[in-house]
This record gives sequence, C-alpha cells and structure tokens, in this order.
Amino acid sequence: MSRIPIGLQLYSVREDCQRDLAGTLAQVAQMGYEGVEFAGFYDHSAEQIRQLLDKNGLACCGSHQGITTLLGDELDQTVEFNRTIGNPYLICPGLPAEYTESRDAWLRTAALFNEISAKLRPLDMWTGYHNHYVEFEELDGELPWDTFFGNTDPEVIMQLDTGNALKGGGDPVPYVERYPGRSLTVHLKEYSAADEKALIGEGDVQWEELFQLCESVGKTQWYIVEQESYAYPPLECVDRCLQSLRAMGK
Repeated sequence: MSRIPIGLQLYSVREDCQRDLAGTLAQVAQMGYEGVEFAGFYDHSAEQIRQLLDKNGLACCGSHQGITTLLGDELDQTVEFNRTIGNPYLICPGLPAEYTESRDAWLRTAALFNEISAKLRPLDMWTGYHNHYVEFEELDGELPWDTFFGNTDPEVIMQLDTGNALKGGGDPVPYVERYPGRSLTVHLKEYSAADEKALIGEGDVQWEELFQLCESVGKTQWYIVEQESYAYPPLECVDRCLQSLRAMGK
C-alpha cells in the first residue's frame, strides 16, 4: 500500500496552541507533519482554521468531539464546521459515566454510535471512538473495547491509542487484526512502565508489528502522534517523536 502520512494531535501542544495557534501550526508543518488533529479550535472560526491549514500545507486528519456535538441539532453544526476545515473524521475521545458504567451502558452507546455513523456516511464523514485506559480493564466479564467494537457497524472507526491501551493492561496491537478495516486513524503514543515521559521508540509499544498490521489489514489512513508527558518542551517532544518515526522508515 502507499505510505501512510503522519499527523499530530494538537492536544500534545495545547498550551502553545492556546498562546499562538498560527505560530504553532507553522512550527508543526516545518517539522514535517503532514496533518493535524484538533482537540478544540481555540476560539477560531472554521474559515480561520482552514486558512491556517492551507497556509501551512497541512491537512486536517481529525477532530476530537464531545458526544453532545454529535447529537441532535448540534450534529449539523459540527458537520458544517468540519466540512469547512476539510475534516471527515469526527472522533469521540471519551464519554460521561452514564455511557460507560456497565456492559449494558456500553451496548447502548454502541447502538448510538451506529445511529450517528448512519447519518454521517452519506456525507462521506466518519465517527469513531478513542480509548483511554479504562476500556482495557474488564467490566461485567468483558473488555469495554470489545463490547463497543463487537457491537458497532464496521464503519465506526476504532481509533486505538497505543499508550493508553498499554496503561490499562491491554496489548493494542492485536485489535487492529481483530477488527480489520476499522483503524482508519491510529494514535501513536509511547508507553513505558519504567519512564512515564518516554517518547516514541523509547518504551514498550511493539511498533514494527503495529505498523505491519495497520498497513495490511487496518486500512489505516493516518498515523497521529500524541504526547502527553514531557521530558522536553512539548514542541521539542513532538519533533523528536516524528524524527523517531522517520528513523523507523515512516
């Protein structure tokens, strides 16, 4: 398959974005990132965001959306904003307790995401879910990750966060194969039991196996770097992560 581009989840550099979104996007592009995933828009309009992306030659490879922005009348507004910035991937990064407190709750949540997905696919847009660590801790006899993705339609994106899964005690890599074709965007985050500030390539993630599966059965369209702990300033951390991936041939 063709090479998978690498984007950055801007939550990694959120304080820089808050201070100077335009300058931060310029630095991210200069590092060599090809796209960015948003976790908030820092009081910028969709038109302003699109201008900044175009100016820096960046694609929008996703946005993290709270569940309420995907429901009711808010969904139309969310679709319009994200269409303007050129983003087809509307990913929910976490859920309130009522959606996740039991296996039955997860089953209801799966049904809800099927409904959202059915509204988005005719618009050539996708929804999906991004894990933290609790989805890999057993609940009512099953991992919530399996409860959710075992009961959602194939069009619902499985946005694996490698570091978060390992923190929860789960190995993220086999899930790319267990749910083939659903890893359209994947969060590349290191995890190290010995060093919480480890950068990509310095920890326990089995990168070679992950890349092999993403590039064969995962149908992955974007690798997205995310770093949430910092041995260096955040912008330096994400630069180092990208250079590590380049050294791996990505």
